[in-house]
Amino acid sequence: MGIGRNSQPGLIFAMGRLAVFAPLVATLVLASACAPLLPPPVSPKPQVAPKPAPVAAKAAPVDQKLSLVKTSFAQVPGWRGDRHVDAIAPLLKSCRRIAKLKDGQSVAKANQVAIGTAATWRPICAAAAKLGGVDAALVRDFFETWFEPHLATANGRPEGLFTGYFEMELKGSWIKTGAYTTPVYERPPDIIEARLDAFRPGERGTLVGKISGKKFVPYDTRGDIDGGSIAKRGQAVLWVDSAVDAFFLHVQGSGRVAMDDGSIVRLGFSGRNGQPYRSIGGELIRRGELTRERTSMQSIRAWLREHPDQAGALMATNPSYIFFRVVEGALKSLKADQGPVGAAGVPLTPGRSLAVDLHFIPLGLPVWLDTTDPLNPGDPLRRIVITQDTGAAIKGPVRGDLFWGFGEAAATRAGLMKEPGRYFLLLPKRR
Repeated sequence: MGIGRNSQPGLIFAMGRLAVFAPLVATLVLASACAPLLPPPVSPKPQVAPKPAPVAAKAAPVDQKLSLVKTSFAQVPGWRGDRHVDAIAPLLKSCRRIAKLKDGQSVAKANQVAIGTAATWRPICAAAAKLGGVDAALVRDFFETWFEPHLATANGRPEGLFTGYFEMELKGSWIKTGAYTTPVYERPPDIIEARLDAFRPGERGTLVGKISGKKFVPYDTRGDIDGGSIAKRGQAVLWVDSAVDAFFLHVQGSGRVAMDDGSIVRLGFSGRNGQPYRSIGGELIRRGELTRERTSMQSIRAWLREHPDQAGALMATNPSYIFFRVVEGALKSLKADQGPVGAAGVPLTPGRSLAVDLHFIPLGLPVWLDTTDPLNPGDPLRRIVITQDTGAAIKGPVRGDLFWGFGEAAATRAGLMKEPGRYFLLLPKRR
């Protein structure tokens, strides 16, 4: 979230993008231990699982395990149909981060997959840097030369859920005035984070809370904060004119604000209250207000605007709350393709940056995405994407959230995307 941080995945009925930077992201990305690649299951020859059935996938259970099936590019569906050159720019963004590492440092490490050291990636990045403007066949050959595809499976099943997110725009003011009455808070000074492994070695996760008296207690919920609980101890970065837009800013994890003085401000994730994320789309389905088939970001926004007397209570059913910071200050202009910074510490690329669960999939890795187009569900959406973000609602070995960029078209695709699919990790070849 990085961007969405609440890289929140696009708000789809059960999986809104809480693309928040998980507090453990830095630890996962900078881990120095270098482990070998996860060995593929024993198989006499390369294989690939059948294409998933066109049914809605569910969120991955927490007990799922990642396993990889080594295959060949000839077995990767649609491999020759992508504009592979479009994946080079986001790959080089990750390479710029790798260039700052020492040779022996691990590039990135997930719980079950390590992808080598900076020394492993330096020749890959050098080769990629020479590919600007070359023909498609040469770029495709680059990936085939340096990488080998592995089908990712969760407990042996390759099917997963793929959603989308985008960078939204709000209207705001530096001060509370007129229509600008909804605060966007920076991270409050009284938030405390406690890593579980500091108390119980081997356990993953972080507790977020505050000190009350002599006790460490959970931090205020969304309902508490919207009710003014931190008004005296929290600092508003700015004020916006819509509580609904502010809620979706939290879901997306980042956004742009058109200020009343004519400037544009980009907001990025700076923290969260540690409360669990709950989908308000799922709540509307449970109440019978929406059907599963008709639930999207657009339908949820429409319901909130049509029921202003119930909107606040509904939004409060999601206790998670996101805090923000000004990323680039007040700017007179921002390019539409200048994406926000994701969990990997690099700007996201529309249509080519993917948020993943860092417990399973490392950052900075090329991945072949095989899903369907949210605007035309019968049409395949197959392309190379780079894992450059994460989100609290992105859970499971086969789970992704595709960044669509900025603007109405991006919002439409992100809001509608709730597609079954699978992906192939392009792991560096052993040399």
